[in-house]
Amino acid sequence: MSAAPLFPAHVPTVLVVDDVEANRELLDARLHDLGYDVRQARDGIEALEAFEDAEPDLVLLDVDMPRLDGITVCRRIKAHPLRRLVPVVLLTAHQDRDTRLRGLAAGADDFLSKPFDPAELRVRTEVLLRDRELNKQLDAAEGIVMALARVVEARDRYTVHHAERVGLYAREIGRVHGVLTADLDVLYKGGVMHDLGKAVIPADILLKRGALSDVERALMECHPTEALRIIEPLRSMARFAPIIRHHHERVDGTGYPDHLPGDEIPLAARIVGIADGWDAMTSDRPYRSALEMDEALHRLRAGSGSQWDAQLVDTFIALLDGGLAQRVQGEQLHVTERMLA
Repeated sequence: MSAAPLFPAHVPTVLVVDDVEANRELLDARLHDLGYDVRQARDGIEALEAFEDAEPDLVLLDVDMPRLDGITVCRRIKAHPLRRLVPVVLLTAHQDRDTRLRGLAAGADDFLSKPFDPAELRVRTEVLLRDRELNKQLDAAEGIVMALARVVEARDRYTVHHAERVGLYAREIGRVHGVLTADLDVLYKGGVMHDLGKAVIPADILLKRGALSDVERALMECHPTEALRIIEPLRSMARFAPIIRHHHERVDGTGYPDHLPGDEIPLAARIVGIADGWDAMTSDRPYRSALEMDEALHRLRAGSGSQWDAQLVDTFIALLDGGLAQRVQGEQLHVTERMLA
């Protein structure tokens, strides 16, 4: 008996963008013979509209087109936080160095020269579609961990939106501090995931109204290393590991789990540590009500240089003076609405 697949095979979708119909039809026929689902767009405007209908797995994009040229379209695709992982191949009859450099600067993944070589077309599409499938799997793994982190927060009505706010605060601290734009997403997602390890902490400890015993505190302080056990099998999660492991370190070296001092604490963990500390102080907890903002600011300043990085504390206080807490509350509501939609 032959083996039967559990699910229907995924047919990759290729978007062909060219203002010359003959070129589109030639590529359509070639790609159809290779087993792909082919869609067409006549120019850059139609290409971007096609993304709104359904995201393709690969884009073959002519450089010279009316209304919106291919390099501009490529730049817009690669600037989008979700679409940037869709591979883009620029199609061009130009062999000049300037065109290729502009294409690479726009984020193009590859080039195909006109007229097309059928063998080259087959190999390049196969390679890029294989990379696309891998990236989709990595994205799915990251999405599952993010969902798990939010489930962990939902165990406690006091902290149900805590992780989301920590991520939003951390991203803003990083932005003002000069963190690369590409890394701001790591700060946000790392902030959301920072307490992932609390999934293994018993609820009676997490929700205890009184002070923790020494044994209970030791268990609670295991949550950063427990989180690493969860994410270690996923290579795509490695960039979040420093945040998850070290967000409870203190610059005076008395934090946990590794007692790292000062700049030995990764920058991302120092940023998330401040965001986490602030939101903990200004939120209701089982053992106390939220602190008033003046008292929380007093404690934040008192911990500057001992618990938290002094320069980052100054950055954060300036952001609070500019209304950051109110903006985060508003953005958190939008995130929650998107999650429930």
